[in-house]
Amino acid sequence: METIKKFAILFVLLVLPYLMYNYISKGENSFVKLAVIGTDNHKIPAFSFVNQDSVTVTNADYDDNIYIANFIFTTCPTICPTMTYNMRYVQKKLSIYPNIKFLSHTVNPKNDTPARLNEYAKKMKLDLSNWNLVTGDKDEIYTIAESYYVNASKDSLAPGGFLHSQYFILVDKEGRVRSGYSNFVCKFCGDSSTKAKIACPSCRKEKALVGNPVGSYDGTQDYVIKDLIKDVKTLLAEYHKDAKAERHVE
Repeated sequence: METIKKFAILFVLLVLPYLMYNYISKGENSFVKLAVIGTDNHKIPAFSFVNQDSVTVTNADYDDNIYIANFIFTTCPTICPTMTYNMRYVQKKLSIYPNIKFLSHTVNPKNDTPARLNEYAKKMKLDLSNWNLVTGDKDEIYTIAESYYVNASKDSLAPGGFLHSQYFILVDKEGRVRSGYSNFVCKFCGDSSTKAKIACPSCRKEKALVGNPVGSYDGTQDYVIKDLIKDVKTLLAEYHKDAKAERHVE
């Protein structure tokens, strides 16, 4: 029984993403890799912050990992608890897959010391095995938010005194921002489709649909969170497919 269980786990981790990739690519809908957001050369720049355990965390700690990032602060009176609970949900749903991490930046580093972040993590019952809550220099935090294509700033008129995005950002193993698509538009007839198809449903021209990337994921909306989980699995399938191709070449 134990042997069967081990094989089942290996199947889910190693084989299922590849089968999903092939199923989608050979079915009615053509497999579409996630969009790369920004310019072709855009990557999250090198960073160095301090986490809830007073340990320095850099981008090197996320090398060869897909990760999901967001911006919060521990005294946030509005969306941050919802975002944190939803990040925890995503973490749980993806827990069977290796090489996935999470990163939450505080936008209020003056208040959110490592000790406070640690208290917050305990209060929210977070699993910190692959999740860092980080603080650091305010200007560096606000600057790196721009590289994720989200906003973070101090704002006396905003709830809690800080303005920050409610979005989750998906980053691939190369440090690029990635996302799925909201819909697909035919470059010939202009009709749209919610799914990627080999041919436009209206004019029937092949390879005519162009996707509109969502860019990032609203961390307060349950249906968007489900889309994010699905897109992470698509990204895992991309890497699995590429790895298989490289092995065949060798």
